[in-house]
Amino acid sequence: MLMFMYKHNKTKMFKNTKRPTKFQKLTSLAILGVATITAVGFSYIPRANADSYDAQIKALQSQNASKQAAVNDLASQASSYQDAINKLQQQIDAVQGQININLAKQADLQTQITQSQADLDQQKKVLGENIRVTYVEGQISTIEMLATSKNLSEFVDKEEYHTAVKNKIQDTLKKIAVLQNQLKEQKTQVENLLVDQKAQQAQLDASKGEQDRLLALNSSQQASYNAEINSNKSKISDLRKQQAAENARLFSGSGSHIIAGNNGNDTYPNKWRNADQDSMVDSWGMYNRECVSYTAWKVYESGRFMPYWGGRGNANQWDDNARAAGIPVDGNPKVGDVAVKNSGPYGHVMYVEHVYSDGSIYISQYNQSLNGTYSEAIISAEGVRSAGLQFIHFQ
Repeated sequence: MLMFMYKHNKTKMFKNTKRPTKFQKLTSLAILGVATITAVGFSYIPRANADSYDAQIKALQSQNASKQAAVNDLASQASSYQDAINKLQQQIDAVQGQININLAKQADLQTQITQSQADLDQQKKVLGENIRVTYVEGQISTIEMLATSKNLSEFVDKEEYHTAVKNKIQDTLKKIAVLQNQLKEQKTQVENLLVDQKAQQAQLDASKGEQDRLLALNSSQQASYNAEINSNKSKISDLRKQQAAENARLFSGSGSHIIAGNNGNDTYPNKWRNADQDSMVDSWGMYNRECVSYTAWKVYESGRFMPYWGGRGNANQWDDNARAAGIPVDGNPKVGDVAVKNSGPYGHVMYVEHVYSDGSIYISQYNQSLNGTYSEAIISAEGVRSAGLQFIHFQ
């Protein structure tokens, strides 16, 4: 609970070369000469539900903040998806490297098997020829073989040769058969390994495909949120342009014009004035450097009661809020009133500093140009009527 002591303010002077050079603020309070009034407490709510000057813009900005948070979360998820995809791709590449090695080994083994088969066929052919020769010679009697041999030694050599050749061929056949079986066994092992590796690769491909799908969905969601954010930004820009045009129209009529910017008369507290616009909430739940925050301060500064209207809509709802609270509202301006302009997306409120005899008024205000700055202006009597200004007579 923040406590504020209402105080009586010194009379301020506003100068105008075309109008009386001085006017007093709230002369009735000056006559009373009250030094202090009983302290009044205000409940402080960190942030109003609706913007104190522009609920539509704040709602859009709130949506954008929420959507941007979603985009940030999605971006974080996308990074995780991409990291998983990269790791899966590394595994896929590693498995593919192993598959390539084994495919090369499989091809080499097949070449060796083919060559061994060719060697086997050749040795079988040689063996067959040897057997044939042996068989033919076997049809000759021992006496005939001895007769055809030059001597006994030659006979013995022939026998030993045929036997050695036969044994050699048979040994070669056995070695080739063993080698061929080994090669076939190795080939079978490589083929089984390839089956496992290709199954592993298929599983990795499926996992990567799912990560790719999630990443694509994530990107689509991000694009959708970003499109909505940009759309809201465009709406905000349009609303500000509309309100700026409405505010400018109020001061463009005959006899109505802006007098000065910050000429030293601005009493808005430094803690709100020097902060970025809409970065803080004042004691009445309104964003700083807005027209409503400034006029709320001016009512409080004058020693009158300013209700807590944070979260109760835009400036163009102030006159309705006042009527609901039993505060008098009409079209007749008085010094110290808050003037309410209801046109535009969110309206505008100003503080009446002086009322001239012809019905024109001198006002001070904030954010007339939507730049969060102070200014003073004259609004002609015709401007007051044509704008349909309503005046809240705070007590």
